[in-house]
Amino acid sequence: MKKLVALMMAAAMTFSLAACGGSDSQDAQDGGASSGTSQAQASTPAEKQDVSLVMWGAEEDQAMLQSMIDSFVEEYAQYANITVQLGVESEADAKDDVLVDIGAAADVYAFASDQLVDLVKANALQPIDSNMDQVLQTYAGKSVEDVKKANVDFSVDAASQDGTLYAFPMTADNGYFLLYDSNVLSEDDVKSWDSMLEAAGAAGKKVGFVMASGWYNTSFFYGAGFTSVLNEDGSTALDWAGTSADGYTGVQVVQSMLDIAGNKAFLPIADGDTANQIASGSLCAIVSGTWDSSAAEEVWGDGYAATKLPTFTLNGEQVQQGSVSGFKLVAVNSQSKNVGWATLLADWITNEENQAIRFEQRKIGPSNAAVAASDAVSSNKGLAALNMQNEFGVVQTVGGTYWDPSATFGTMIAQGALARDDEAAIQKALEELVAGAAQPAATE
Repeated sequence: MKKLVALMMAAAMTFSLAACGGSDSQDAQDGGASSGTSQAQASTPAEKQDVSLVMWGAEEDQAMLQSMIDSFVEEYAQYANITVQLGVESEADAKDDVLVDIGAAADVYAFASDQLVDLVKANALQPIDSNMDQVLQTYAGKSVEDVKKANVDFSVDAASQDGTLYAFPMTADNGYFLLYDSNVLSEDDVKSWDSMLEAAGAAGKKVGFVMASGWYNTSFFYGAGFTSVLNEDGSTALDWAGTSADGYTGVQVVQSMLDIAGNKAFLPIADGDTANQIASGSLCAIVSGTWDSSAAEEVWGDGYAATKLPTFTLNGEQVQQGSVSGFKLVAVNSQSKNVGWATLLADWITNEENQAIRFEQRKIGPSNAAVAASDAVSSNKGLAALNMQNEFGVVQTVGGTYWDPSATFGTMIAQGALARDDEAAIQKALEELVAGAAQPAATE
């Protein structure tokens, strides 16, 4: 690693990095090591800086993250006395909690990729730009371009806006697919919702789906060719009350959803309750993600299987159900008092070694291309199914005012509050959803 010159440059950029001794570059400027200080001595910091950071991570990852923190502190011990306080924060809730008070938020935290736009708009994220490139090259021996090349393209795109990287890719598995019990359902059964529900009903089992969530229920609209677009004012433009590019109407999509939700073998599940429902033993299939793979394997044993989402009947045709392809990213708080060290920590917990650890310990799908290509990842049933489904996935970008109306809309479908043949009522519900999502984000 380079020493004094690069470190002084970093310090001049107010990154609060530790100042270290001389370097070859500095010796050259000083006419060599004429002071009598050896190169080895010059490479040792004269006085290490005390650095304090706060990092947030998911509750289920705390032990793993603490181990990563410990290795980070050891890696950079020659430069600074680093203390990292680890707190609990769900990736799903990170944006909302950060935006309450950016200055009081953690220096480093993980968040779901669909939150990036709002965080960038609020100036909450430190761009991983040329300034951070200097820090990474000085201490980590890599460039921002190296970080981009190490991760799969989709994850880098999800972590970027207008060509600037705003976060470090951490996972490429924040999407959903079908988990099922192959002792109850065959490969042919799970090809369509019709055949799957019929087979599940015959076996006295249920198929679970989180209908009251705009993350899940949007999958039917995406499959039918509808879109969602985030506007400049934070509102979301939905074309769901009209006709899609594929020629289907929003009313027809809702009728398909009502047919599924009204089947006796269908079980609407509350968001966040998927693992509990799997553990109940009543399900033979569920739409969820890799986070529920272990729970499914524990209950279904050798029968545990996974595949892409099924097709659904839409206006008399079989249409492939879409999905949301998401990623989890690691942010550096733009208001961190130690933004350089925070950048190094974010890079550390998302590097190749630690992404491999995430998969090994938690079966979390890596965004790192080398880890993703490993035999262990390639043979994982859940990740293989997710890769199949990602062909039909959309990187969802919506505003904050989308979520409540979409959840209310999904609840109406799950509870059968709309009659299939009442097209006027369905159209009205769609127009109310579209109008609710079109409301601009609240401003301070």
